[in-house]
Amino acid sequence: MLLIAVAGVGEGMAQERSVPYWASIATGNALLRTGPERTYPATWRYRRRDLPVQVVQVYGNWRRIREQDGTEGWMLATLLSATRTAVVTGDAAAPMHADPSAGSSLNWRAEPGVVGRISKCESDWCLFDVGGKRGYVQVEHIYGVDAGEVVE
Repeated sequence: MLLIAVAGVGEGMAQERSVPYWASIATGNALLRTGPERTYPATWRYRRRDLPVQVVQVYGNWRRIREQDGTEGWMLATLLSATRTAVVTGDAAAPMHADPSAGSSLNWRAEPGVVGRISKCESDWCLFDVGGKRGYVQVEHIYGVDAGEVVE
């Protein structure tokens, strides 16, 4: 009986994530608040789902998130998704290659501000999917993945 209880505790702890970690906005209507309660004023309303954010603090059902521009605020955990996404940064389109190599053929170019899903990253290249158009993008061209991070 004791072994079952210990095993149950381990499973619950394994589901907890340590901060910081990446998440994405799960809905097209999410409020960013100044504090971790509904009584705190909203500072922003997100109308675009899948935007990548970094979770920097956990307080109950609330997550303190950091946006691409450095803005921080609190959001209900249910408004966030574990789906990995990224947004193209910079002033120029990001090349999307057939393979994780600058010498591989060019599949597409993604304009700054384009949001896509990340399915894997290795050696500072990520497989980036924008509405079914896929290609490898260098991490330096996107926000939503840490340099050197491996995503499987």
